[in-house]
Amino acid sequence: MKNQLIYICTLITLLGVSCKNVEQKQQQEKPKNVLFICIDDLRPELNSFGVLYIKSPNIDGLAAQGYLFTNHYVNSPSCGPSRYTMLTGQYGFQYRRHHNQQLFSRVKDLKQNPEIVNLSMPEWFKSHGYITVSVGKVSHHPGGRGGENWDEDSQPEMPDAWSQHIMPVGAWKTPKGTMHGLANGKIRTTKSRDVLETVEGPDTLYPDGLIADEGMKQLEALASGEKPFFLAIGLIKPHLPFGVPKKYLDMYSDVEIAPIPHPEKPKGPSSWTGSNEFMSYNRWGKDPRKDMDFAMKLKKYYAACVTYADKHVGDILNTLKKTGADKNTIVVLWGDHGWHLGEHAIWGKHCLFEEALRSPLIIYNPDMNYNGKKSNTVVETVDIFPTLCDLTQLPIPDFSDGASLVPIMENQNLKSSKAAIAYTSGGTTIRTDKYRFTKNEKGFVELYNHQNDGSETVNIADKYPEIVKQLEKQIIERVGEKAFDWDL
Repeated sequence: MKNQLIYICTLITLLGVSCKNVEQKQQQEKPKNVLFICIDDLRPELNSFGVLYIKSPNIDGLAAQGYLFTNHYVNSPSCGPSRYTMLTGQYGFQYRRHHNQQLFSRVKDLKQNPEIVNLSMPEWFKSHGYITVSVGKVSHHPGGRGGENWDEDSQPEMPDAWSQHIMPVGAWKTPKGTMHGLANGKIRTTKSRDVLETVEGPDTLYPDGLIADEGMKQLEALASGEKPFFLAIGLIKPHLPFGVPKKYLDMYSDVEIAPIPHPEKPKGPSSWTGSNEFMSYNRWGKDPRKDMDFAMKLKKYYAACVTYADKHVGDILNTLKKTGADKNTIVVLWGDHGWHLGEHAIWGKHCLFEEALRSPLIIYNPDMNYNGKKSNTVVETVDIFPTLCDLTQLPIPDFSDGASLVPIMENQNLKSSKAAIAYTSGGTTIRTDKYRFTKNEKGFVELYNHQNDGSETVNIADKYPEIVKQLEKQIIERVGEKAFDWDL
């Protein structure tokens, strides 16, 4: 009898261990989910990137658990082209003159050439069994549709990519209205175009409050399902206008902000831009390039918008944790490009200087204990698509122009010669660990040595023609002669 009891107890113990092992194995074999958070016009103006006056506890918390790329560069300093490169894993030089219509141009080309295999990132994941959902501004148009008000189902920016692509519009009524939405449903017009706004009230005063709420709702639904999911949530702030609930601006009432570094317009031909988007807003006759008090006020409003976005990031991440899906979900936080806050006498993007091209990239993988590891290796947005394939054990498409960042994440001592290429309609640049080289359609070139001049204020192209030739050759070897074909 005693021996029988021992046998039964042993059997129960072994069955328990076996069941636990099976459960662990099933968890390991379950495909990883992806939560992708896009933030519009977010430069690395974050505490975790060394900007200590910024209040960004939720993004900083993600950085402390994940992997932070301190030298991530976008492939174009404008919303549409940058999101094209993120969503396709391709540079898109053929569309350099198409501005924010690049994804629509891609749709047209694919219809005319159906034999081309060129799947977008969400379409790639969808073809491998994922449910793909976007909420907010993920492609250029919030909600991912065309038409006069960006709400025509017959005109998707990315056909066959999303199981659902959602844009809550609330009192703003249309996706186009939300893009530059003012408080309480007001829509920016030529008569209502103040560059700054602050109003007492809840987070839903502005469209991002609705986007975050809908994103969390979708996250809860997807986490309770059986299929793996790819959920992209796109927040609009800190995009212009700098409108924010007052409680966020109040956080910066007593904050001291350092003077703007290198605020002068560059001498000689350069990538300089006149900040046309910013200057089109009502500024009450003030120019931050000349009025430093106004410049500091603008910086506080930008900081408040960053903190407003950070709050939504925190809510989304808390929802992920509450569902329990955090244990099996890769999280990416990405800024779609940088933004000049007065450097080089620029307020905005649309140029090929460092401030317009450098943006945050944080990747959290629940399988890896990164503990806030950082890499200063130069990486670029086209690398995100193959990286997420690598992390989720999907095949990496051969049409991607990027490379997986997983080897860098797994080995901080890995030596890398990566470089980041970017373009505007009339210029092409490459950023290596040491140099930035830029060539403009008018023929002038810029060369900056980042080991000696991180401000990109001293153009040394005339002194080092051999380096100019080497970097121009490196661009052509990567992307071909189209990099300098201005007639595309």
